[in-house]
Amino acid sequence: MTSVRKTAEAGAKGAAAERRKAIGLLAKASRAELQAAFDALADKPAVQPVRGPETGLVMVRGRMGGGGAPFNLGEATVSRASIRLDDGTVGHGQTLGTDGARARLAAIFDALFQQPARKGEVETLLEGIAARVADEDAAKARQTAATRVDFFTMVRGED
Repeated sequence: MTSVRKTAEAGAKGAAAERRKAIGLLAKASRAELQAAFDALADKPAVQPVRGPETGLVMVRGRMGGGGAPFNLGEATVSRASIRLDDGTVGHGQTLGTDGARARLAAIFDALFQQPARKGEVETLLEGIAARVADEDAAKARQTAATRVDFFTMVRGED
């Protein structure tokens, strides 16, 4: 009995981690990517709003050196939306900025991601988003590496 419960808990944690990763990628998606994927859906889901889209502020916190004491860095504008599909599946979307339509589309794809029959469609979208984000990160790393300065110690000859 205990091993069955542990297995079920492990499966639930894995599904939650998978959904968390999907929501994170949907938050990084552009509106054009989300709209194109929605337009490409063969059978568009019937969507009912639960909350929003609405725009607000969140406090961004930072740490000195990544491990120091936390401090308030400033505020960031965010948009969020929650939707319900006809079968009762609820999806949530959050994005930086004031684009409520983008948050709504992200919520729709979150709900579709939770449906086993539609999960593959969303995973295709997520792969494209992940590839774009990786390319942007690599380009930023190349730009940063171009400005890198290597310091070295010179030994004086009079020692």
